[in-house]
Amino acid sequence: MQNQRIQKKPMYPIEAVDNALRLLQLLRDGGSLRLKDAAAELSVAPSTAHRLLAMLVYRGFAVQDESRVYYPGAAVGAGPSGLGWARLLRTVAQPHLELLSTKINETVNLMVRVGTNVRFLSTVEGTNALRVGDRQGSVMPAYKASGGKAILAELDPEMVRKLFGSGTAEISGDSIPSQDYPAFARELELVRQRGFAANFEGTEEGISALGMALHNGKGEVVGALSVATPVARFRPLFDRDLVPIMAETRRQLEIDIAANPA
Repeated sequence: MQNQRIQKKPMYPIEAVDNALRLLQLLRDGGSLRLKDAAAELSVAPSTAHRLLAMLVYRGFAVQDESRVYYPGAAVGAGPSGLGWARLLRTVAQPHLELLSTKINETVNLMVRVGTNVRFLSTVEGTNALRVGDRQGSVMPAYKASGGKAILAELDPEMVRKLFGSGTAEISGDSIPSQDYPAFARELELVRQRGFAANFEGTEEGISALGMALHNGKGEVVGALSVATPVARFRPLFDRDLVPIMAETRRQLEIDIAANPA
């Protein structure tokens, strides 16, 4: 019997399509990709990965340089700033995500802010039958996601106000109505005081999450770590010292981030 997940895959997934989309996410979020790494990420033979990448090149979603490294093509559109840093952050963070997920047996995410959104760079799922599924490559409004709120809380308040009151935010549907902004600003202040942010079904029904901001060696916020669980398991997990466990993971991860500057 297959495991149940909050975020279920389609009933009839097309593996080749899914693999191609995953390669697009890796190119977009990592900035570059080697054939052997693509094959390892997809758990397929290099020949299979090569055929998929060849189609992405043909359709303009990827380009290949003289060293045979693949990069995002024009059809991908604009990605996050500092693509190389995003790839490095994911590599440095992965062992810490895996260890944290093992400790609490829940889904752990790594994300960065891109404008008014957060982009999930990596996910490590727990092993519970009912669990939050893989979010890698997903994009969500920063003001709704726990990790996004943790990041925003460490930015200059006036910058955050302008960010979500801009014409770009209004066009994309990410703006916060002026009557709602005071409550949001108070929430961010509380996040600053506590050192963590919570999300109770703000991004998806039945899911709660706790997020903490990540910093580089200069103390600048560079991303966020989050733990996502089904609503029913969140409070018991929180009461079992989730905050100090995440804080220790963040402390150790930030040591590695400082040792690997962009």
